[in-house]
Amino acid sequence: MLGDVTPQAFAKAVSRVGDSQQQKPMQRAVQVIDAAGAAALRNMGVPAKGRPLNDVLTQLLEDIHPWRAKMDHPRFFAFIPGPASPLSALGELATAMHNAHAGSWLQSSGASAIEMGLIEWLASRVGLPATAGGLFVSGGSMANLTALTVARDQKLAPHERSIAVAYVSEQTHSSVAKGLKIIGFLPDQIRRMPTDDAFAMDMAALACAMEQDRAAGLKPFVVIASAGTTNTGSVDPLRAIRALCDQHGLWMHVDGAYGASAALSPAHRGLLDGIGEADSLSWDAHKWLFQTYGCGMVLMRHREHLPQSFHTRPEYLRDAQTDADQVNHWDLGAELTRPARAMKLWLTLQVLGSQAMGDAIAHGCQLAQWAEDELRQHAGWDVVSPAQLAIVTFRMTQPGLSPEDTDALNRAISRRALEDGFAAVLTTQLKGRTVLRICAIHPDATELDMRETIRRLDAYGRESAMALTL
Repeated sequence: MLGDVTPQAFAKAVSRVGDSQQQKPMQRAVQVIDAAGAAALRNMGVPAKGRPLNDVLTQLLEDIHPWRAKMDHPRFFAFIPGPASPLSALGELATAMHNAHAGSWLQSSGASAIEMGLIEWLASRVGLPATAGGLFVSGGSMANLTALTVARDQKLAPHERSIAVAYVSEQTHSSVAKGLKIIGFLPDQIRRMPTDDAFAMDMAALACAMEQDRAAGLKPFVVIASAGTTNTGSVDPLRAIRALCDQHGLWMHVDGAYGASAALSPAHRGLLDGIGEADSLSWDAHKWLFQTYGCGMVLMRHREHLPQSFHTRPEYLRDAQTDADQVNHWDLGAELTRPARAMKLWLTLQVLGSQAMGDAIAHGCQLAQWAEDELRQHAGWDVVSPAQLAIVTFRMTQPGLSPEDTDALNRAISRRALEDGFAAVLTTQLKGRTVLRICAIHPDATELDMRETIRRLDAYGRESAMALTL
């Protein structure tokens, strides 16, 4: 359906959209629409008769898309940035244009074969055995939900679910608690373990909590470890967690949505020591593998566990049954209808190669180290967590300011950064205090970008501190 649009006009529109993806380095990192502009878009409605494609595309590119956090800006350092490669966008365009239904082998055998092969390759990169399998999902939240569903089904009989206990750390991503809630667990069935000085899970506290829960007649069934926490890039003691899980018969899930990508960097994969011991792993390609949203993976140590939780056999799918060397991916997860998410990552890796991808990941780690180095050259800054997996957190302190006023100072620095637009740096909470946080993974960001960002934050801080002390 193209309406009155000619194929030539459509091709021109596609080219125009592609041109708009070229990053302008001096654009603001964040632009938030005002109330009047938002109301105008919200109240636009739908015309009874279609409008010219060129007019609609102009409105899309000039009046809608500019109002966003530019997650792909070289100096967007908040949240986990999304510096998607244009190659990923090209792969997604091709996938969308061909509109493959990646649920069954019958509907998309080519894309399904690519997905199988890429899952096997990714699993091997993190050290999972040849028995491993998995599938592409929308992102870490769905990957965690899928893995936790399997953990529940593998470790608990139905009558045990009400006494089951899951273990996370105080730094575990919120999607884990959400996933546990969705699959039927109450908040009092989730234990939040403290972390050590490096913000990794406290193993003594974990072992003690398990013993106490067993003594109370409860059934521990899963530990969710982190490989690259969102706040600090910390990695939990994965081998120690594996040993404890083996001792007590628990499932070990690793949330590697952010940090698992470090496995592709020879210089940094050692930071993930033990990740290949997991029973399941979540991994986001739309973070540190530079893919467009949403592109995540869930990996299983034993591939047969996924269909044991998700395979159904309704009569209308019987004609799509597979042979032994084929896969219907709708049997491995919650989605029946699903896009061919693997194709854009496949295209990116085929064009770049694994070495270039590893180099780009290593560059992110170097960016955070440059930021930390610059921080240590300015008085009045405390590095709260040193650069790790491309994340560094820090806090300005000034003599005479209370902890609460110091929190306010750091929030003010972040606000000034957003107002200035040079770089997006937001705050988080660590040990009850407000800190600034940089997550730097953009392949085009430079040492100058990092050092200038810190210099500007220092200037904002001194201006804000003067206002607080007047």
